[in-house]
Amino acid sequence: MTDQTDPPATALPYLTPGTRAALASLLVAAICLALEERADWLWEWPDAWTLPVTDWISQGLGWLFELIRPVVRVISTLLRYPMEWVNVALVETPWPLIIGATVALGWYAGGLSLALLSAIGLGFVLASGYWVEGMNTLALVFVSVPLALILGLFIGIWANESPRARPWIEATLDLMQTVPTFAYLTPLLLLFGFGPVVGLIASAIYAAPPMARNTLLGLQRVEAEVKEAGIMAGATRRQQLALVEIPAASTQIMIGVNQSLMAALSMVIIAAVIGGFDDIGWEVLLTMRQANFGQSFLAGLVIVAFAIIIDRISARMATNRDRHDLRISWIILAASAALSVYAWAALPAASDIALLAPTVEAVDGALTQFTRATGATLDSIKNTAMFYGLLPLRIGLDGAVLPFTWGFSWTATMSWVLLGGGAALGLAVALTGRVAFGASLPVMAVVLETGVADLPWPFVLFGVGAVAWVAGGWKLTRLALVLLALILVSGLWERALLSLYLCGAAVIACAVLGGLLGLLSAVSNIAWAIIRPICDMLQTIPLFVFLIPVLMFFQIGEFSAFLAIILYAIVPMIRYTRHGLVTTPPELLEAAVAAGATKTQIMRDVRAPFAAPTILLGLNQTILYAFAMLVITALIGTTGLGQSIYLALGQADVGLGIAAGAAMAILALISDRIVQGFAEERRRALGL
Repeated sequence: MTDQTDPPATALPYLTPGTRAALASLLVAAICLALEERADWLWEWPDAWTLPVTDWISQGLGWLFELIRPVVRVISTLLRYPMEWVNVALVETPWPLIIGATVALGWYAGGLSLALLSAIGLGFVLASGYWVEGMNTLALVFVSVPLALILGLFIGIWANESPRARPWIEATLDLMQTVPTFAYLTPLLLLFGFGPVVGLIASAIYAAPPMARNTLLGLQRVEAEVKEAGIMAGATRRQQLALVEIPAASTQIMIGVNQSLMAALSMVIIAAVIGGFDDIGWEVLLTMRQANFGQSFLAGLVIVAFAIIIDRISARMATNRDRHDLRISWIILAASAALSVYAWAALPAASDIALLAPTVEAVDGALTQFTRATGATLDSIKNTAMFYGLLPLRIGLDGAVLPFTWGFSWTATMSWVLLGGGAALGLAVALTGRVAFGASLPVMAVVLETGVADLPWPFVLFGVGAVAWVAGGWKLTRLALVLLALILVSGLWERALLSLYLCGAAVIACAVLGGLLGLLSAVSNIAWAIIRPICDMLQTIPLFVFLIPVLMFFQIGEFSAFLAIILYAIVPMIRYTRHGLVTTPPELLEAAVAAGATKTQIMRDVRAPFAAPTILLGLNQTILYAFAMLVITALIGTTGLGQSIYLALGQADVGLGIAAGAAMAILALISDRIVQGFAEERRRALGL
């Protein structure tokens, strides 16, 4: 642990840090329960103690915006021109030429398979009737990505060249990647107004951190011999950086290009909320609001097609230096140019092609029939999950157990029975030697009885601080408590707990289901062959699109948001669990087999403990993905910080938007640091 002092030798051996943290949290919970009737301020933060943080932010940023607005207008004007030029070029270029150029690039980068993927993907876009809207979307991507790459490359080089600035730069990158995407849009809206320029700038900001991180990582991984060769050749620092180190780090930098492309595409879709631009993101949003799910699903698939093509081509160029015959690419390009000339005279314009319109109508009709036939079943699934799962976790059994759902009313006696039963079970478990787990059971009973959204704030502060202390010592504890106190005094505490509840429920579901699927993938190659392409597809789908299938079947509401978060956040848990289980060192497996262990024993006692750090990193990524998706689900009716950010966007309330975005970033950052601390502890225990 970071700066935590180990207990003296005379201390009781079972009072581990985890045990002490659980016992202290239990004591705070007991105090809060005992004072519930006499100290309301322990359960609800008084308004008199709340600071007008959102007003301060609004006033400060308002003054700053007025100061820089003339410069911003010049920047906006300068950016509008290249975006319009690229947009006109893509829209006016004959569609056979664009498809041919993409197929030629696919052939050059990855051969026949990638060329066919490009042809099929863009052919689908053309047949969908969304060709013009798709080109408008790509215009934003093609202009924002170079800005993001230049900015990210500069930041990455700066962090590499300045060890003193590196911690601050990395902290800033962490903040940029944990602040919800909608929070970017509120101040940009006030600065640049409505329109596609907002999407352009937001995309550049959001796509820069992946490039910066990969540039820094690539430069740090350049071998010492390569650096020494540049120095011995008499190169200056700039020459060595430009001619030696950056070329040596080109593979990692190209991975950053791939990730920046995907981030920019995802952000452009989100920016359509306030852009009002005639692009695919706007079509998805508009058709979703109209409950036209067939058309919405089709527009979403167009986004998926773009994402897959961009991801596959850029990833292949980043990770594989083998290139295919360039002459064939020129032949493809020449053939598409000839077809373009013919297209002007004979082929229909892209805007007139809508081959999939009958399919959309059929999908809408089939969906209507399906929901009518299975509406009662779908409602039963949703209500069961809400009334017996999510709602008790949110407001506790004392608020969720009602006659019309459970058949009886919750009473105070039941609360004391639940709490007493948790204490008795915890004591029984502690007597078996698992003291930390036993002390945690009464704490879990308190959470189940009260609900996450109604927990007393001292208990939450102390509980999170205790977990942070176990994970990373006093330094992490201080960081967690200070950041949580900022949320508390800002007046966003209740909304933060609502976000924590929904995100936590989704993460628990991802951990269980993703862990089981990862385990299945580790023991069965057939299962992995089926699950892997699904994971690949889910990782290339922009966040917006995850809302469409859940809305089709369950309409707006918290349960739909819960499912959308799971769909987006489960992939890292599956991948990291499998990777951890299949990368156990062979010598450990040989020793276990020689000792006569069965396959089950090897999995439980060898593979799982060794994979624990990797699985924890997967859980870390799942938590960050869940928080990222939580803001998007505000579009379909969730409460909490995500709803505050979305409302601030609609009201142009920059103070609320920034404060709520920062609060969500704080929750994600604390979760990230705690899980990383546990993963690092497991690595040290394994000697890694």
